[in-house]
Amino acid sequence: MKEKRSPSQLEACWKEKDLISGRVSDAMVMIMRTNGCCWAKTGGCTMCGYRQASLSRVTEDDLNRQVDEALSKYNEEGFVKIYTSGSFLDENEIPLSIRERILKEFSGCERILFESRPEFVKEETIAALPKTITIALGLESSDPDVLATSISKGFTPDDSRNAGMIIKGAGLTVRTYLLLKPPFLTESVAMEDTIRSALFADEFSDEISINPLNVQRGTYAERLWRAGELRPPWVWSLTEVLRKLSGAVNARLMSSPSGGGTMRGVHNCGKCDRNVLEGIEKFSFSQDVKDLDVKCDCIKDWQTYLGLERILGTAADLDRRFDNDLALGSAKDG
Repeated sequence: MKEKRSPSQLEACWKEKDLISGRVSDAMVMIMRTNGCCWAKTGGCTMCGYRQASLSRVTEDDLNRQVDEALSKYNEEGFVKIYTSGSFLDENEIPLSIRERILKEFSGCERILFESRPEFVKEETIAALPKTITIALGLESSDPDVLATSISKGFTPDDSRNAGMIIKGAGLTVRTYLLLKPPFLTESVAMEDTIRSALFADEFSDEISINPLNVQRGTYAERLWRAGELRPPWVWSLTEVLRKLSGAVNARLMSSPSGGGTMRGVHNCGKCDRNVLEGIEKFSFSQDVKDLDVKCDCIKDWQTYLGLERILGTAADLDRRFDNDLALGSAKDG
């Protein structure tokens, strides 16, 4: 029997490393259960399954208890990341009183990060926030057609740009998320789209986080994946994007792939995945492209795959099409 999830408990909380003013520091990550993303309630994005982390009736008392839980686990980390699976600035998710309490409780932190859709980024709202705030914007792509058709994001690239400029203008920092390989894009087209999007975002971003598609449960992307119409990107595609952007943008480049090395996430042959992903993690801190120098013979398979996609003109999973192997749910199914 599935355990009932309490609205007064955090969805998750863990510790990790990130950068504060260029130095590697301890960070605490907390995922709050809220009433959910406003956009997800209208259908949401094709690849986002985070609605499953939300509940329908979360009260202010529940949210205060979640903050209490976070404080009980807090150990003076300099960086606190607060995720809501939606928008921290949406008062239907995080009422103003809770927002003010969180910012007061963690006022001693050198850096606080939360996410928001651009429609909640208003000048008067941002002006009231401390300068230690980083706001993460899910731009995903600078191509309006990709945003509308492949992702169903519900806003335009210019909406993200305007929000980013407001945040930067108020002296806060911006982390921009880009999605590598949304549905319907081939591997090559997806790499080109991410590179163009990073150049677009560089103007208003302090950090650009490249997130390769991770097939989450209950999403449209999962339906395509199960039908063999979608393959998460190769890790080689991610390293290629990072190489081409290194030195071309001022923002710090980073990537911390969810589901990396599994069939649902960014993956190569299975033998080299861990080493290549470790190189990407090192690069995210060092910005040194030498950290991406990991070798494996499967890079030839990736190059062949890119060529076949161009010839066939399809974004379907070619390995599965050729092998006629749709028996997903194996041990690698994360």
